[in-house]
Amino acid sequence: MKNPFSSPLRRGFTLIELLVAMAITTVIVAVLVSITGVALDTWQRGRAEIRASRQAKSMLDTMAKDFESLVSRRGNNFEWLYSKVESQLPGPTANVSSNSADLIFFTAATDRYEGNIGGTKDLGGDVSCVSYQLKWQDPVEGDDDDKSATFVLYRKLVNPDETFKDLLGKDDLQAAFQSKSDKVKDVENFVCENVYQFTLTYQIEVTQAASGNGGTTKTFPVRVTLGDSGAGKELRLRGNGIETPSLSTGSLSPQVSADELKAGRLIGVEIGVTVLSDSAVIRLNNSNLDQKVREKILAQESFQYSRAVELPGM
Repeated sequence: MKNPFSSPLRRGFTLIELLVAMAITTVIVAVLVSITGVALDTWQRGRAEIRASRQAKSMLDTMAKDFESLVSRRGNNFEWLYSKVESQLPGPTANVSSNSADLIFFTAATDRYEGNIGGTKDLGGDVSCVSYQLKWQDPVEGDDDDKSATFVLYRKLVNPDETFKDLLGKDDLQAAFQSKSDKVKDVENFVCENVYQFTLTYQIEVTQAASGNGGTTKTFPVRVTLGDSGAGKELRLRGNGIETPSLSTGSLSPQVSADELKAGRLIGVEIGVTVLSDSAVIRLNNSNLDQKVREKILAQESFQYSRAVELPGM
């Protein structure tokens, strides 16, 4: 006799139902993994960009402040600013910067005498010499073949008393600075790291005679980017004019003669900087890396920044 209160027989999942559930679960997991991967890549790139922007800001703020206080005087043959682009940095062939500027000039830096202006260390004077150099090395140990080496920007500030004694009033600033160049890469001169390259574009105000205008003249700015094709690798500011050896004036727009450019007035500079992510530096520190892979890393993991600075009148 059947019990009317007995529960009906329960059935389990069939094989087809299990396969369908597994397939749906697999699709959902694959989608979640894909979304997580994209989110992680975005987070890592955002983190790298934030760090790069901080590095660039540190460099641009420091250099812009020095340029804003640039010191120069007319009516002499003294050299007041020296800048030259190096095609690559000393060190392993794998670690080549396409544009590394060597920069020396005079400035009224406010952090002279370690910022203790008017204190016991202040020996008088307000004109300092400053040098910027980009090196490939460990920022702490100073070894260029160490696995922790990277592109490091250094700033060497020479106090006014040493500047007056050793550097001011020289007709070759680079040669005069040689005795202090070894100290540029000291730890206390560290500014920032992972700076793959930095460029300098000078703005020069040129006065040119206007043809067919009754002998009148016109004044206009000319941009000179060191390292550009035809633009030369070097620019020197002297008290009697601007020197740009090997510069092809025909490459400038508008076109000016060498004499017109030399008689021009330096009115501004644009500082450009390329900063690498930490992972890019680690991957580039491989001498066996293929050139195409290197270019891909630089394209994907580098960040560009710039700052325009108006220079004081000369």
